[in-house]
Amino acid sequence: MGLGLLLFLLPFLFLFLFLFLFLQPKPIKPKTRSSRQKLPPGTVGLPFIGETLKLIAAYKTENPEPFIAERVRRYGRLFTTHVFGERTVFSADPDFNRLVLRGEGRSVVECSYPASICTLLGRHSLLLMPLGSLHKRLHSLTLTLTRHSLLLPHIDDLVTRTMAAWGDSDCSTGEGEGDWDCSTSTNDNGNTRRRRRILLLDQAKQLTFDLTVKQLLSIDPGPWTEALRREYVLLIDAFFSVPLPSFLAFSFTAYGRAIKARKKVAEALRQVIREKMEERSIRIRDKERGRERERDMVDTLLDLDGESSVLSEEEMVDFLLALLIAGYETTSTSITLAVKFLTDNPSALALLRDEHDKIRANKGHDSKALDWTDYKSMPFTQCVISETLRVANIVSGVFRRAVTDIDYKGYTIPKGCKIFASFRAVHMDEEYFKSAAVFDPWRWQSTDTFHQQVISAGVFTPFGGGARLCPGFELARVVISVFLHHLVTRFSWEAAEEDRLVFFPTTRTSKGYPIFVRARTPTPTN
Repeated sequence: MGLGLLLFLLPFLFLFLFLFLFLQPKPIKPKTRSSRQKLPPGTVGLPFIGETLKLIAAYKTENPEPFIAERVRRYGRLFTTHVFGERTVFSADPDFNRLVLRGEGRSVVECSYPASICTLLGRHSLLLMPLGSLHKRLHSLTLTLTRHSLLLPHIDDLVTRTMAAWGDSDCSTGEGEGDWDCSTSTNDNGNTRRRRRILLLDQAKQLTFDLTVKQLLSIDPGPWTEALRREYVLLIDAFFSVPLPSFLAFSFTAYGRAIKARKKVAEALRQVIREKMEERSIRIRDKERGRERERDMVDTLLDLDGESSVLSEEEMVDFLLALLIAGYETTSTSITLAVKFLTDNPSALALLRDEHDKIRANKGHDSKALDWTDYKSMPFTQCVISETLRVANIVSGVFRRAVTDIDYKGYTIPKGCKIFASFRAVHMDEEYFKSAAVFDPWRWQSTDTFHQQVISAGVFTPFGGGARLCPGFELARVVISVFLHHLVTRFSWEAAEEDRLVFFPTTRTSKGYPIFVRARTPTPTN
C-alpha cells in the first residue's frame, strides 16, 4: 500500500521539483564580462513570461509604484527585468533617462517598442520612424501645422459647441429623458433644476478626436468621424497585447480586433488621400489665381511631391494614423484627469475658477471667444496642467534599444539590450518631488529655479525629449486650458460615482469618470 501510494505521488513530486527549480524568479547577478563590465542587477521572473504579468497587474491598479519602488530598493535606480518577451534594463534614474532621450541619432540607442505597437502604428509613424532627414522634415511640418495661436479660435469654437449640449433647463419640460437626472436643488426663481450625467472621458475623447481630424484632414465632425473613432478605440486597447501571427489573430482577441480596426482606419485614410490627390490640381490652380485655400496635413504631405522627402501612400497612412492617436488619446485623458484631480481638491478648483471668472469678466460678454492674450493670462491653469501631467503620467516612459555598449555608473548595458526609460518612476520619486503622490499644483508656483531644475535635469519629461519630443506639446496645453476655462465658467459639477485610475494598457479612469454637470448661475460683473 505504501509503495503504491509512492508510485502514485511520484509524478507529482517530479512536477513540484520542476516548478520549484525552473519557475522560480531568477535573480540577475551582475555578470562580469570583463573586470569593468557588468549588467545592472534584477530579476527575470518566470521563463518566457518574465515579470510581464506582475508589471501588468501593478499597472492595472491605482498605485503601480510598488512594482518599481521594490526593485529600486533592492537593486538601485537601474535594474534588469524581463517584460514583453525581452530582457529589459529599466531606468528610474533621470540622468540615465536624459542620456537615453538624447542618445538616439548619436549611435547610442534606437527606437524600439513592443511588436504589437509597431504593427498597429506602422513603421512609418513619427514615433517609430528612424531619425534622419525625413523624420526631421515631418516633425517640423507637424510643429508648423499645430501652431497653437492659429488654432485657438477653432479650439474655442469646438469646445463651446460640445458643451452647448450640456446646458440646463427645467425638469418640468421632460426633455432629454434618460440623459437627465432631476436634482432637488432650486434656482433663484424657485424652480427645480436638473443635472446631466456625462462620461467625461468619452466627451473629451470625442472633442479631441474631432479637433485632430479637422486639423489633419479638414473633415467636420459627423457620422464618418464617429465611425472612425470607434475603430481607434479597438486599436488602442491592444497596444500591449501579445502580437499573434495573422492566422491566430482571431476576432475574439483584443489583438485580432485591433488588426481589423487598423485595416478599416487605413482604408479610410487611403480614401481621403486619394480624394485629396484628385483635388490637388484644382488647389494648385486656385493658388496661382491668388485664391489659396487653407491647407491641412494631407495637403502638405502631397505637396512634398517633387522634394527629396516624397512619401508613398502607405507612408502617409502610417504617419496620419499615428498622429490621430497622439492627438486623441493623450490630450483627452489629461483633460479628464485634470477635472478629476480638481474635483478632489476644492481649494485648487476655487483658485482656478477665480482665475477664469476674471478672464471672462474682462471680456465683457459670455459668448466672446478666447484669444491669445487670454490664454497667456492663465498662470495657475498652467500649474494645474503641469501637476496633472506629473501625477497622471499619460506617457509612462519610452522604449529604446542600445546600439552600442553603454557604460553608466559601473554598469554596462550591452549592445542590443532593450531599455525602458521610466518617466513615471522619476515623476513620483520623493527625492525630486516632495509628497510626490499628492496632487499639488502650488508646487509649480515656486521660483524659476525650480522650473529650471526639473526641466533641465530631465526630472519633468511628460512629453519625452530629444529629437522625438512631442511636437504637439504646447497645443495640448492650449486645448486643456480652453476646455477648463469653459467648464469652470459655465458649469458646476460633482462626481456621479466613485472612479479610479488605471495605467494599463493606457492611463485612464476605469469608468470614464461619470459626472453630474449643472449650469452655473452667471456671476454679476461690475
